[in-house]
Amino acid sequence: MPAERGCAVSPGVRLWTLAEVIDHLCVDGETGIIDGTEIPVRRPAAGCKDRDRFISGKNKQNAVKTMVVTDGGGRVLFCSPTRPGSCADITHARQLGLVKLLAGGPAAEILADAGCQGLGAQTGGRVITPPHRNFKKNAPKWYEEIHK
Repeated sequence: MPAERGCAVSPGVRLWTLAEVIDHLCVDGETGIIDGTEIPVRRPAAGCKDRDRFISGKNKQNAVKTMVVTDGGGRVLFCSPTRPGSCADITHARQLGLVKLLAGGPAAEILADAGCQGLGAQTGGRVITPPHRNFKKNAPKWYEEIHK
């Protein structure tokens, strides 16, 4: 399992935890990318406790989710333990402690998709997500500046 071996980023340097990954990104001044991914699984047996927790609302299938953090070049730095498929990306990130690590800690820049909207406000702008609202006509100046 990759989590047991850690992630080798350079000779003699291995990252074992999410906290170490965040520190590594800050020291090197790199931008991190975080995203949740679903892995299809067989449906748990009938009568199994929490059988419905594995149903993903996004893909309407039984799945487990994991959160992956990469550097700007796409190299995997962290892969979280799996969670049931019904867990939202933002909830998974909070349960991993990402908000606590970034809120008062180092100034790391993490890019995320729309599944993590709201983390930017909780982490002091360290998590960057796409804007929540799309303007069809007469977009304000601040909205146009974000997209440049």
